[in-house]
Amino acid sequence: MMMAADEAKRLAGEKAAEYITDDMVVGLGTGSTVYFFLLKLGERCRQGLQIVGVPTSLATERIAREQGIPLADSWDAVDIVVDGADEIDPRLNLIKGMGGALVREKIVAQSAGRMVVVGDESKVVRRLGTNFPLPVEVVPFGWEATAVQIRQLGLGPVLRRDGHEPVLTDNGNYLLECHTGPIARPASLARSLSAVAGVVGHGLFLGLATTAVIASDEGLRILQRVPVEE
Repeated sequence: MMMAADEAKRLAGEKAAEYITDDMVVGLGTGSTVYFFLLKLGERCRQGLQIVGVPTSLATERIAREQGIPLADSWDAVDIVVDGADEIDPRLNLIKGMGGALVREKIVAQSAGRMVVVGDESKVVRRLGTNFPLPVEVVPFGWEATAVQIRQLGLGPVLRRDGHEPVLTDNGNYLLECHTGPIARPASLARSLSAVAGVVGHGLFLGLATTAVIASDEGLRILQRVPVEE
């Protein structure tokens, strides 16, 4: 019998909660699978788990407060972050940020000692860009000119709108969805995007995830990042 999508997400999210122990500063990711992680983490906090959380989005902050997860007043590093992904490649490189929280998510991920990604089997791809566009957050000023520069990189940026109005990220910026197709050289593309004036951040999360908890009809499988030898 095929596992229902929500059941698979619940299993992955609850498994990720097992990585959390007392006295950790925990990055709280964003997304439908992370939601189940937050529910389980809130349950464990009510049972006495001593942690503080750092939410990666306004939506996650709201859920964390509802679940009674203590939130850090200030922080400069986190022990572990649990987050979702739009795509995961064999090296655990990711495309993230279709929900519009990509810059906050990356700030937390880069400050984390460990990043656990949760998702279902549909998120695993051979090459990033296969199924999802690449989100790029840009400042509203001159966004059309920024989009031209991005287009010259061979991408197809489209401004995300809600009706006629641009959708705003959690930081009040615009979000371009860039239709890349399978990305042959993600590191090179990441450097090129970061060099474009007006780009606040992009959804290529490279070399950050250390573990992936993947749910499928066969159950859970755990993937570990294998360091690339220089």
